[in-house]
Amino acid sequence: MDPEDFSNSGTGRLIRAPTGYYAFVPGSLPRDLNYTADVVQVLSLADRKVGNLEGLCRRLPNPHLLSGAYVGREAVLSSRIEGTQSTQSDLYLFEIDPEEKLYPPDIREVHNYVLALYYALKRLETLPLSLRFLRELHERLMQEVRGADKTPGQFRTSQNWIGGRTPTDARFVPPPVPEMNEALDDFEKFLHRENPGKIPPLIECALLHYQFESIHPFLDGNGRLGRLLIAVLAIQRGCLSQPLLYLSEYFEINREEYYNQLHDVSRTGEWDSWLVFFLKGVAEQADDAIRRAHLVLDICDRYKRLDLPPAAQRLVEILMQNPYVKIKWVAERLKVSHPTATKAVSRLEQLGVLTPVPQNKRRGQLFVAKELLDAFTKDMTSSASQSV
Repeated sequence: MDPEDFSNSGTGRLIRAPTGYYAFVPGSLPRDLNYTADVVQVLSLADRKVGNLEGLCRRLPNPHLLSGAYVGREAVLSSRIEGTQSTQSDLYLFEIDPEEKLYPPDIREVHNYVLALYYALKRLETLPLSLRFLRELHERLMQEVRGADKTPGQFRTSQNWIGGRTPTDARFVPPPVPEMNEALDDFEKFLHRENPGKIPPLIECALLHYQFESIHPFLDGNGRLGRLLIAVLAIQRGCLSQPLLYLSEYFEINREEYYNQLHDVSRTGEWDSWLVFFLKGVAEQADDAIRRAHLVLDICDRYKRLDLPPAAQRLVEILMQNPYVKIKWVAERLKVSHPTATKAVSRLEQLGVLTPVPQNKRRGQLFVAKELLDAFTKDMTSSASQSV
């Protein structure tokens, strides 16, 4: 880290460690901001798109049916930024057969993200967002995965860095431990500050995500937890009632710019470019979520108009959460007998809703709702509206 690169930073300062390397210490987050016309314009767009997504969510008879697939999408894409190779299909199959050793070795990292997010939403009922909250989430993210030996659930007690082999040649060095603890204290005070309404919730999400990443308070897993924090904040601050916004897709597509934008806030002290980048992502991903939801709902409405026995009707709703099924799994989820589950699956297969997956000798017969799987996983960029 070159001190000259950070000479105009208004968001923090460089300090020199006794061993000679420089580290960045973020300052307090602003309690109020003056927004440029560009920020105001994209904030208005993002607010409108998120409002449309929330409106759709509230019209659904059971919004939880969609949130499962969306959380899985966010988990896969957030983890992919960190280098994992697991797909959304891998995650769906792992949820059906978690004991099988037929998946990429990093599938548990992705699954932990799902578990941590659902834990966070439940935990908000009894514990406000806080440093304790973050430690609990981190512990769940890091269970039995890479980094599990790096004190899960505990803030670091040694220096870390990003890029390079040592802090001396690193691209970015977060604050040393004493300054990290001070920054975390300010981070928590910002969360609990008086009159939080002075900063719009989506702007607050952008500020807190940057601040968390610049502090980098854990030895591993900071990126995943920082992105998970966005989803939790969006719900806790009232932007959404369900986790339907998967911002990691935007970050993954624009990975280099994402990292550069975060770095530039520290280097130049300019918030505007990062805010525009972040809010543009919110608008794009909210739009994507709406299009995907309409597609999924149209497919399921068409399925439900078919001549189906009651168990098959209920199975259609389960397919909205996971398009892969096994008969034994269907029987357990629907709480019906094995023959009833078999009849439901067979009827959906006859009608072309389910297709057998090529048999694997270590796994029982699988079926997939290919049309729904495509709706959950396909790239919808080409169908995007021109309004974003």
